[in-house]
This record gives sequence, C-alpha cells and structure tokens, in this order.
Amino acid sequence: IAVAHSAFNILCTALLLPMSGVLEAVAKKIIPDAKTSEKDVELDERLLDTPPLALESCRRVTAEMGELSVSAMKESIKILTLYTDKLAEDIREKEEKTDRYEDMLGTYLVKLSSNRVSDADSAEVTELLKMIGDFERISDHAEELRQKGLSFSEAAMDELRSLTGAVGEILDLSMDAFVRSDLEAAAKVEPLEQVVDDLKESMRTRHMIRLQRGECSIDAGFVWSDLLTDLERVADHCSNIAGCVLDAARNNVGLHEALREFRVDNQEFMDQYDRFAGRYALSDMNDQITI
Repeated sequence: IAVAHSAFNILCTALLLPMSGVLEAVAKKIIPDAKTSEKDVELDERLLDTPPLALESCRRVTAEMGELSVSAMKESIKILTLYTDKLAEDIREKEEKTDRYEDMLGTYLVKLSSNRVSDADSAEVTELLKMIGDFERISDHAEELRQKGLSFSEAAMDELRSLTGAVGEILDLSMDAFVRSDLEAAAKVEPLEQVVDDLKESMRTRHMIRLQRGECSIDAGFVWSDLLTDLERVADHCSNIAGCVLDAARNNVGLHEALREFRVDNQEFMDQYDRFAGRYALSDMNDQITI
C-alpha cells in the first residue's frame, strides 16, 4: 500500500509539474489575495506600545513617502520638456499616494506621541511630523508643475535647465540626508538652497527685462513666475528636511537652529555656495532671445 501510494504521488507530481504556472494562475483567479488597507499593511498599531519599534517603522514608511515625492518631482521636471500622458498619470498617482502616506503617518505619529515616550523619542516624532509635511508639499508642487502649459523659447528653457538641475540635486541631497542620516549631505543643502533662491530672482529679473523690451508675452510671464515659485519652494522644503536632520543630530528641538548657525560667518557655507553657483550659473543675458 505504501509503495502504491508513493508511486501515485510521484506520478501525479511528474504529470502536473509542467502545469505549475497555469495552476498558480488559476488558484489566484479563484481565490484572489485579500485586499487590505494601506494603513494596515504599512503601520502596525500593536507597535505603539513599543515606541522605538514604532518609530523605526515610521522612519521606513517616511523614507518610502520621500522617495515617492522626489520621484514625482523629478518626473514633473522632465515633463516640462517632454510631455506624455503616461508620465502625467504617473505623477498624479504618486501625488495621491503621497497624500495617503501623510494622512496615515500623521495619525500614527499623533497616537504614538500620546503614549509615554522618552524625550528623545518625542523629539524624533516631532521631526518626522515636520518632514512628512515637507515631503507632501514637494509632491503637491510636482502636481502643480504637471498642470502647467509651457511654451518657452530655447533661451528661456536654457535658464530653466540651470534651475531644474539645481533643484534635482537638492532633492537628492535632502533624501540622502534623511535616509542615511548623512550630515555631510545635509550641510550641502543650505548653500544650494541659497543658489536656487538667487537663480529664481535672477530669472525673474531677466523676464522683466524681456517684458520691457517686448520680447515676451504677459501670459507666458505669469506661467514663468508660477513655475519659478514652485521650484523655489521645493528647495525650501528640502532645506526644512535637511534642517530636521541636523537638528536631530545636535539634539535641537528648535526650528532649524543648526542651519542658522551654519549660515553665520561660515567659510564652508561660502565655499559650497561658490561651487554650486558656478555649476548652475546662467548664460549671458546678451546671448538670449525671447520667451
């Protein structure tokens, strides 16, 4: 009986083995995976009684949220010059998912802060709450950029490439600072943010000169101004994220104390600023044509 049973099982296995892929597909079709909410999948409320584990889970999910918002922003920069329906839909989906992440993380962190947590854990909760707000706003600006209709000259697009290049780098630096607790990357964010501010003001001034010369339209100017503002605010949010990383490293609970100290009479800040300013310098105004 044992030999017959074993032979039967081996024979059935040999016959069905080539059909394993088909059987798997049929099984999934008949019994689909149970749909669970994103909140249940990402954050376990049972961990609230163990704050260090809950915070570690929050940091992981915040990092995922940050990657989403940065990806959406970079795709929005790309869509300024190369629009596709697929890219636009991807940006919209990432922005919506980032909003859900913010709601989920915000609710969870508030619940965690209501428990008995150490001063260090309480400070980290505060920093995470700040950061998820900044990540969410980055994704909002990505959606705003996606919706803008652009029609600019090559000269204007050349200026825009300088600004978007700086914004792309500051996004990478702020993510490295947060995900890897990289203080060196965080320290580079503030001088680059100042370069972005200066680029925005310079590009706005250049636009006013072109407008006075009658070389561009008022309608294009409104879009141009909104675009510069969106990109500059993204850099501001990156600065906020880097500031949180530096404040956490120094056990500061004030708003960006480390960044303020870094700006004042700091040769390293000036050296970094000069390097970034040279890298993203605008071309000579005399070589440009109209928007």
